[in-house]
Amino acid sequence: MTTVSDIASARRVLKTAAEALVALADSLGADFARAVETLAAVPGRVVVTGMGKSGHVARKIAATLASTGQPAFFVHPAEASHGDLGMVTPGDAVVALSNSGETPELSDIVAYSRRFAIPLVAITMRANSSLAQAADVTLVLVPAAEACPMGLAPTTSTTMMMALGDALAVAMLERKDFSVADFKALHPGGQLGRRLLKVGDLMHGGDALPTVRRDLVMAEVLLVMTAKSLGCAGVLSDEGRLEGIITDGDLRRNMRPDLLSLPACEVMTRTPKTVRPNLLAAEAVRIMNAKGITSLFAVEDDIPVGVLHVHDCLRAGVA
Repeated sequence: MTTVSDIASARRVLKTAAEALVALADSLGADFARAVETLAAVPGRVVVTGMGKSGHVARKIAATLASTGQPAFFVHPAEASHGDLGMVTPGDAVVALSNSGETPELSDIVAYSRRFAIPLVAITMRANSSLAQAADVTLVLVPAAEACPMGLAPTTSTTMMMALGDALAVAMLERKDFSVADFKALHPGGQLGRRLLKVGDLMHGGDALPTVRRDLVMAEVLLVMTAKSLGCAGVLSDEGRLEGIITDGDLRRNMRPDLLSLPACEVMTRTPKTVRPNLLAAEAVRIMNAKGITSLFAVEDDIPVGVLHVHDCLRAGVA
């Protein structure tokens, strides 16, 4: 019976939040566009602030903005009153979160923004609150019941605040054509960074590139393959373009008494699968898995610039 009750409670919470988010999405209009315009125009940082649960949401919004190309940080409103206002400069904008719009701890940072003409965007439930009246732009949350039975614990309201922060961040991201490359530059660590690694980040190039002339005899090709330790060699045409590849599998398929005297062009697999250096490494792994191969040459205008081995991807955590 308890399990059934728990699941029913959880479903009620999620459905309440979902309904509120749909209503919030439908309510967006000119004020949201003005908020994006205001934040996108600042030459400095977006300073996000809030107290209590709104403060926790504000930290997340600041982190999301920063990770999507908009410099941002969180300032605790109580600490702002004791010196941290010095972190806020005239080139910044402030985003202040308060469900009631009457949070006393916000008064000093709000007053500071007004004194120095720092743009202020408010996110609140009450359009006639002190915070809303002071702000340059106010984003008003739609009326919605909190999900707890008493209607007191911040649940639905904080969910709407966080979602609205995500909406602001994504709208600004799309406005500035933020790219995968930009995203990777800001997320070099962890699983996300690994997912955004490119072939060029992991491939072997320069002196480590195992390439041979098409007329080089296999005895010499084997020396190159052994020295480079990648289990393959790229065979170049007279113009330096990648014409074929020799792998351990090609050696087994061509095993015969005169193998070592054969030219590379007679042993190689012609027109091997290649990729561009800017391809995501994860996509390269997918290609290798689909083709049943362990190496891919990266080329530019058919000229090999690197070779990627599946082991390189595995070591980097790309799979």
